[in-house]
Amino acid sequence: MNALTDPRLFAPAPALSKAHLDALEEEAIFILREVAAAFERPTLLFSGGKDSLVLLKCAEKAFVDSQRGGKIPYPLLMIDTGHNFPEVTDFRDYRAQQLGAELIVRSVEDSMARGTVRLAHPGESRNVHQSVTLLEAIEEFRFDALIGGARRDEEKARAKERIFSHRDSFGQWQPKAQRPELWTLFNTRLHPGEHFRVFPISNWTELDVWQYIERENIELPSIYYAHQRQVVERKGLLVPVTELTPAREGEQVVERTVRFRTVGDITCTCPVASPAATAGEILLETLSAEVSERGATRMDDKTSDASMEKRKKEGYF
Repeated sequence: MNALTDPRLFAPAPALSKAHLDALEEEAIFILREVAAAFERPTLLFSGGKDSLVLLKCAEKAFVDSQRGGKIPYPLLMIDTGHNFPEVTDFRDYRAQQLGAELIVRSVEDSMARGTVRLAHPGESRNVHQSVTLLEAIEEFRFDALIGGARRDEEKARAKERIFSHRDSFGQWQPKAQRPELWTLFNTRLHPGEHFRVFPISNWTELDVWQYIERENIELPSIYYAHQRQVVERKGLLVPVTELTPAREGEQVVERTVRFRTVGDITCTCPVASPAATAGEILLETLSAEVSERGATRMDDKTSDASMEKRKKEGYF
């Protein structure tokens, strides 16, 4: 175990300051290197979304030298529902190939074929069933640490999570039995069959992410920026009209200028009305946003206040 004691991580800093971003980046790089040193079979969860792309950029800075080369020392893992936006999965493949990184993709559809996932009806969202496929991938590759791009400001249950979040041999999270993390000292001891979920950008906010994207000129899938899309209004959200999410009887289909604040399964991810076409313009929108990105865009989090916590206890990442 090592301790990172940079005072910038504990002192208040203006949200828009360079020092603030530098400290967050340094913390993320420290954690990524700590995972490489402490675990035998880690992997980085990579969806092609903005948070995982920021995390990948930090991993690139941690392990790849522009002069001497090098590569990220663990594979990238994607759990594919089969209902992901093609712009995102195409970009995922492009970015992995660009870095020369090993990309492992495991599909919920394969779990369905094995009978380990059974849908209540053909139109049911597969998003929640990713937990089963993820746990199967952990068992298949014997992963002992999974690095993810979750942030504490996304949702109430995520705010309860440690940076190094222990999972038992069933892949379950016990929020009342988490290990303390004082002065960024991390207890990485595991019993056989257990693993950790590690969140290097846990202390970042959505605003920090967009500042970093702008500063580092990070490429993103096109749907993060303003584009025209057919949508319907449903339960206060703009639902994209697709083969998987058709308009219901009585709903009026309209074409709006929208962008996605977060991306996931098509069946539960919604865009927001926005003309923002650059990272700088999105920064200005984010400064005035009153609803978290998941609260504004995810139908699967609308079922109850405990939706995410329940899924995390069952193995969701």
